[in-house]
Amino acid sequence: MNSIFFHHHTRDEISAMAKAGCPVVVPLAATEQHGPHLPVYTDSIIGEHIVTHAVQQASAVIPMLAVPVLTIGCSEHHLSFGGTLSFSSSTYLNVLRDIGESLVTCGFRKIIFLNGHGGNAHMMNQTANDLAVLHSVWTASASYWNLAGAALQRVNAHESGMVPGHAGAFETALILALRPELVRTEHMSDRHAMRPWINSGPPGTFIGKHGELTGFDGYTDAPYGATAEQGRLYLTTIIAAVTDWLVSTCEAMDKGDLSYE
Repeated sequence: MNSIFFHHHTRDEISAMAKAGCPVVVPLAATEQHGPHLPVYTDSIIGEHIVTHAVQQASAVIPMLAVPVLTIGCSEHHLSFGGTLSFSSSTYLNVLRDIGESLVTCGFRKIIFLNGHGGNAHMMNQTANDLAVLHSVWTASASYWNLAGAALQRVNAHESGMVPGHAGAFETALILALRPELVRTEHMSDRHAMRPWINSGPPGTFIGKHGELTGFDGYTDAPYGATAEQGRLYLTTIIAAVTDWLVSTCEAMDKGDLSYE
């Protein structure tokens, strides 16, 4: 396989890979406001980089494909700030289901969703569940920060700000590493009104407040102090964790008894 990218192949090549049991990764991202200092394409820049490198590395062990990044997500909670494109939650669920159904029709039997925006997570997980109910397929879904959480703790990522947060020091560091020319450093504040209830509950719980679902003024913590060096370390850490998860997940699927007929 010369390319990991689904969209670089012909229909016959894709059909042959699907028939051979090749896993396919569906990257999810967003186009939404990221405070006064980061581009609205932040989640898509980060997500595409992570998916590209993780799938490339994982493909050295198990050949797999990645479809084009879905760069619009479920971002309704950002619309009031401007600079945001969003599907409603019900529309987004249908979009993901249609993508999954398309891949099933193409012949794929291992479909993996990999997410880079928090607002997408619930619909992503529901889609993976629904596809596995309706079809004789394997599915999996995860957000990159969940996969890399323990590893990011080990490199002290949480000392700079909320992980992943929204447009705070963590994401600012990632964009400084990837596209520094897009960061408006003159608008990087050194203090920010904190909302301690954000992500404060145990896993699986939710606390929200109208107008402040992603923090005061649409972002979670002060970006000041973020560096490209930090961003490169965090990206390397994330990619390693995502790669390991992709490989172990596909190996687990291969050990099952699912037929590809």
